[in-house]
Amino acid sequence: MGNPSPEELVVKVNGKLRHVQVAASPLPPGMAPAAAVLLLPLDIHPRADAADDLTFSESRWNHALISSELGVWDHNWGKGDKYYSPTWYKMRGLGPDDPLPSSTAEWLENVHPHDRAKVMVAMDKQAAGDPAYAVFDYRERHKDGHWVWIECRGAAVAWDADGRPTRVVGTDTDITERKASEEAASRNARRLEMALDISGIGVFEANFTTGETEWDERMFTIYGVPDSGRIAIGGLWESRVHPDDLPRATRTVEDHAGSVEPFADEYRIRLDDGRERIIKSYSKRFVDHDGQSRMVGANWDVTEEVLLRRELERAKDLAEARSAALEAARQEIEYSALHDDLTGLPNRRYLDAALRRWMGPGGEQGDVAVLHVDLDRFKHINDTLGHVTGDSLLTYVAEVLKHCTDAVDFVARVGGDEFVIMRHFRGPAKGLGELAERIIGELSKPVVRNGNLCRIGASIGIACQQRGQGDAAQLLLNADIALYRAKKNGRNRHEFFSAQTYREIVSNKKTADEILAALEQREFIPFYQLQFRADSLEVDGVETLARWATPDGRLLGPDAFLSVAEELGVVAEIDAMMLSAALDDFRRWQRLGLNIPKVSVNVSYRRLSDPALMKHLRTLDFQPGTLSFELLESIFLDQCDAQILQRLADLRDLGIALEIDDFGTGHASIVSLLKTAPDALKIDRELVKGIVDSTEQRQLLRSIIDIGHSLGICVVAEGVETGAHVGILRDLGCDVLQGYALAKPMPAAHLADFINRQQWRRI
Repeated sequence: MGNPSPEELVVKVNGKLRHVQVAASPLPPGMAPAAAVLLLPLDIHPRADAADDLTFSESRWNHALISSELGVWDHNWGKGDKYYSPTWYKMRGLGPDDPLPSSTAEWLENVHPHDRAKVMVAMDKQAAGDPAYAVFDYRERHKDGHWVWIECRGAAVAWDADGRPTRVVGTDTDITERKASEEAASRNARRLEMALDISGIGVFEANFTTGETEWDERMFTIYGVPDSGRIAIGGLWESRVHPDDLPRATRTVEDHAGSVEPFADEYRIRLDDGRERIIKSYSKRFVDHDGQSRMVGANWDVTEEVLLRRELERAKDLAEARSAALEAARQEIEYSALHDDLTGLPNRRYLDAALRRWMGPGGEQGDVAVLHVDLDRFKHINDTLGHVTGDSLLTYVAEVLKHCTDAVDFVARVGGDEFVIMRHFRGPAKGLGELAERIIGELSKPVVRNGNLCRIGASIGIACQQRGQGDAAQLLLNADIALYRAKKNGRNRHEFFSAQTYREIVSNKKTADEILAALEQREFIPFYQLQFRADSLEVDGVETLARWATPDGRLLGPDAFLSVAEELGVVAEIDAMMLSAALDDFRRWQRLGLNIPKVSVNVSYRRLSDPALMKHLRTLDFQPGTLSFELLESIFLDQCDAQILQRLADLRDLGIALEIDDFGTGHASIVSLLKTAPDALKIDRELVKGIVDSTEQRQLLRSIIDIGHSLGICVVAEGVETGAHVGILRDLGCDVLQGYALAKPMPAAHLADFINRQQWRRI
């Protein structure tokens, strides 16, 4: 009979529970009855306690690892075994039953291509015990497809007889959020540094505990001294400040010694060549974590601004003196029905009477000319600075007109911001054009009104009539028609009335009626021009272009109707029609399996300002990232106020990208790009056209591309007409190409066949 297996029991000994292992054995024959056995108890309580402690300790570390979100891994090559903790699986989006790569090569397929070489080196170094590679990070593909940043810590813990590692143990940590934060901080730092470079602002930090000051390179430039690193307080800066300003500037700093509120100052400095510059300073005291008293601040050179401000103040004093004189004169004639009570100029009634007298058979010698002057941007002044400033500006304009004209000329104010000059003249009308240009030049100069710097312009229409012929009403109408043409052709200019001008107005009226009918009949249709990645010539998207299919079979581009549509205020309706059609066509292309990532449509400033736009967009069916809005550079950047900036943010929240069209033809600045942060800018075709033959043109494009890339903006080139354009733009680093060399605008029905033929790749 064999020995039975021992049993573990819990027994009570002296009132305490104990773990006991009991083995039963039969007694030898003759010592006891056959059924008797010998019990051999063994106290195993210490061993049981140790096992419990080990189990508890293991549980504690498991909980700690789970709470710390560390993924534990154990590569035991000696036993041919690998272990990965649940957290290790979780950070990769894997479940415990998901299969793992069967080899290192297969696993590397999940590592970001840019990180693979680094990972292979780091793994070898880590296994070899190199402390420099005990921790490294890399990107690994999550099960959902996105990239996860992993921080890998590991070390070899066992080796074979030849010193080769047989077991490497470590932990992985998901540091994706940390990496994103670091990138955001780096991006903000780059933007701040760029802003400081552009503005020329110098930054300093003074340590009053150590008596040293640290300047950046712009500070040394401003003060005209070589970069010498740290500077002693009481030395360089004090030697540069003008002696007359130094006591006050020093006292300003001392007065704020016990305050953490920021403070500003303005003082003069002297350069080595004897020149004086005026510096604006903005500073703030603080105590750092070591208890040291410090001050951080910024300096910038405001010499030109201060001198201009002083000059404007003198001009303001002079203008106010003239305004007082005008007010006194106005009070004397305010009851006269023939004068404007604000400017003191003759009014419309006086003008009509004088014009009839001048043009009558018994009128004065010479032919009669009328110059109709209308102020540009005056409504903006009234809306933003108020009617008081606007009225003050009108009195200034009246003075300019009187100053530019002769004493015998007749100057009248006939409306809110409209003036008329009536003049006798003989011979050619050249002198009238010179008078108009002189007035435009004077009114284009900035002027201070009520403490505000105002900038306006003027458009002027000119009409002439022989004495004794025609009638006064027609002459005024002709001048008004010429004024309309001046405004239409860009403002801040003058135009003469002609029969051609009259015919154009009649033609525009006819076109306007046809456009309104075309909107009712939905005659505006979309054409599409494909866009391609510069590096691979893969389709990147498609731009929607409006075309007018007239009832007589013509197909007209925007040049034939856009300007009249803008005057009618119906561009927003055309934009909405194009957007609806483009989304319908885009969904159709998706169903056909065409690889077109996105569609872009033009949107007018009026459409962007429509309060109902966002409500309408939220009803549309489109995937975020597949729709882009294009806005003209001149409209987008020149008129982008706080309300529009908020609208742009709302569009981004809907997943609509923003592009600036015709970039390089307006007045865009880096500050404007920083403020509006578009997703893409499209370089105007006029800038692209000359790059084949012009080195300067290529350098200009390279600068625009570099600026766009530095701001994280995709750069699109329009007007790509030849294979040479494609090659040069690719070499310059342009992202996306669009033009006739690759694809012409086409109706939606032709797009699928064109893409399937891949004909553009033959260039």
